[in-house]
Amino acid sequence: MAAAFLGHLGGDRVEVRSAGSAPADTVNPAVVRAMAEVGIDLSAETPKVLTVEAVRASDVVITMGCGDACPYFPGKRYLDWQLADPAGQGVDAVRPIRDEIERRVRALLAELGVGVGAGT
Repeated sequence: MAAAFLGHLGGDRVEVRSAGSAPADTVNPAVVRAMAEVGIDLSAETPKVLTVEAVRASDVVITMGCGDACPYFPGKRYLDWQLADPAGQGVDAVRPIRDEIERRVRALLAELGVGVGAGT
C-alpha cells in the first residue's frame, strides 16, 4: 500500500521499489479492495522479494517490522513504520491501516519536497 500511494501521489517525481522480506504469493484481496476504494488498482500486482540491490539503490528505505531480515547500508535513511499487519484481515480492518499509510506517505513526500497534485 505504501508503494502504491508513493507512486500515485508522487508520480514521476519519485522512483518507488516495493518488496518484502517474506512476501505472500498474492496481494491480500482486502488490500486490493481497500485501495480500489481510493482509486488505486492493485489487482495486477504481485509481491516481490526484497533484494540487497533494491535497498542499495534507494535513498529512503521504509520498513514495516522486517528487523534483521532487511539489508542495512550506512548512509541510507531508514524509517520503520510500525503498523498493524493487514495479512488475513478483511477490508474493514484494512481501511484504517490504508488511511494511516496514506497519511505517512503524504508527510514523507512533503518532507522530501515532493508536491502532491491537486485532487489527490
